[in-house]
Amino acid sequence: MSWLAAMLTATCLTAAAQEPIPGANVASLLDYARAHNPEYAAMRFEAEAAGERVQPAGALPDPTLRVELMDVTNSGQAAAPNLLPTRVGSAKYTLIQSLPFWGKRDLKRGVASAEAEAASAAATASWVDLAARVKTSYAEYYRASVGVDLTREILELVTQLAQITQARYAAGLVPQQDVLRAQVEQTAMASELIGMEMELHHLHSRINGLLRRPDAAPLAAPLALRPLPTLPAASALQAQLVDLNPQLAVQRMKVAAVETNSDLVLRNRYPDFALGLAPTQVRSGVAEWGVMLELNLPLQQDSRRAQEREARAMVAAAQARRDALQSQLLAELSLNLIALDAARRTEALSRDRLQPQSELNYRSALAAYENGKVDFASLLEAQRQIRRSRLDELKARVEAQLRLADIERLIGKDL
Repeated sequence: MSWLAAMLTATCLTAAAQEPIPGANVASLLDYARAHNPEYAAMRFEAEAAGERVQPAGALPDPTLRVELMDVTNSGQAAAPNLLPTRVGSAKYTLIQSLPFWGKRDLKRGVASAEAEAASAAATASWVDLAARVKTSYAEYYRASVGVDLTREILELVTQLAQITQARYAAGLVPQQDVLRAQVEQTAMASELIGMEMELHHLHSRINGLLRRPDAAPLAAPLALRPLPTLPAASALQAQLVDLNPQLAVQRMKVAAVETNSDLVLRNRYPDFALGLAPTQVRSGVAEWGVMLELNLPLQQDSRRAQEREARAMVAAAQARRDALQSQLLAELSLNLIALDAARRTEALSRDRLQPQSELNYRSALAAYENGKVDFASLLEAQRQIRRSRLDELKARVEAQLRLADIERLIGKDL
């Protein structure tokens, strides 16, 4: 059977090779996570299971059948004891159906329905949280990838500076200290590049962990960040958060469940019933029919009052938990909106003003250094300013993406 195993292995490898590698953009990671993440799948199945509990919660309990054999010893008759219904004194069959008091079945169904909706909202919350983590990790993955490329570019620039410094030192135009400083800067940049490559590898592993892929599974190089949308007014976002946030939806459904359960506890003041139909068999025929009505007597009032107080306390607790969560989420939204606006302004400032100024300053310093008008420290600082301005822009762009991911997590949908 080795040929069969080889064929199956080849088929699996071919299918894996045909599957596109995620990672080029955040959408590819989200699609993969939605299809393959087992935690999200488990939450969906739990929500499906909770939905199937609604109908049984309000259904009538199964009826019971009771069989009573009378005079199984056949006393006074010339017959031996027997357990056959036709060979005893009489046999009574009682079919009993329990009937909850009016409205209890609807209340039980309401509790189960609210719990099912809470489970569905929890599944949605699980996906929204997972999507936010994927978006955040992708933005950091992009930052690390672009940072590595930028550091390599600056390292080449420092290498060119070192070559210029060596040439000028050989011509006796600059002191040896300039050559040494250029080499130190070159070594420091190479060391920093190693650290950034290690961070990129860690982010690669983190994304694979979120996608439930092997640690070393390949990821495509990140191509671009998502475009930042034009956000509606803060008041509109706050209204969307209250309406759409899945965590709040879970709490609302929990409040609805405990409120309905409180009504059910109050309804327990009234008795439940059981109706029965009882034919009595004598030998081979039915001799008589009987009907039965049974009800429980709710006499333990102290116990029921305690249960009612407990139910009211549970309602108050659920409402307080919902209100606290809403206040916390609204505060988080406000902070993220402020941080997003600051990141956007920082990015624009760095891109439109700081970077052009830094590049002009570097070219001017390089020309002045070649003419012996400025020292190497000024040139080195100008080179560092270019790198800082580019990293500041990249950091601001990524920070905006992180804040956008948090806002979308709070809102419960993509913007």
